Parts: sequence; C-alpha cells; structure tokens
Amino acid sequence: MLALSRKKDEAVIINNDIEITIIEIKGDHVKLGITAPKSVPIYRKEVYLQIQEANQESVDVQGMEALKKLLK
Repeated sequence: MLALSRKKDEAVIINNDIEITIIEIKGDHVKLGITAPKSVPIYRKEVYLQIQEANQESVDVQGMEALKKLLK
C-alpha cells in the first residue's frame, strides 16, 4: 500500500486517467473527488464487497441448478 499525505485541493493521479482530489477535511472525515473514464467502475469498498457477495451467491445457485440437471 502506498500512503501519501495530501492537503485540501491537492490530488493524486493514477494510471494517467484517474485523478483523486481531496475536496474537504472535517475532523476524521475526508471528502474525495474522483475523476475517471466512464468505463472505470468506482465503488465504496462496502458496496463493492456486497456486490461481490451477491455475485458469488448467484454463481453458487446457478451452479447448483446445473449440477441438479446433470444428476437427473
């Protein structure tokens, strides 16, 4: 993990086309602005993990259905 110090209105560039800017700092909260191509999905980590879990459950259910069909 790369750890950087940034102040308000300072930014970090990732891979030439993603820019993360510090918008606001209040106590222990930091507001970020992210500029990226529309083809790059951006999620909060907790939402991303929920999506991954739902996708895995879907695969598990579909896999079980396919297995049931094979065993018939």
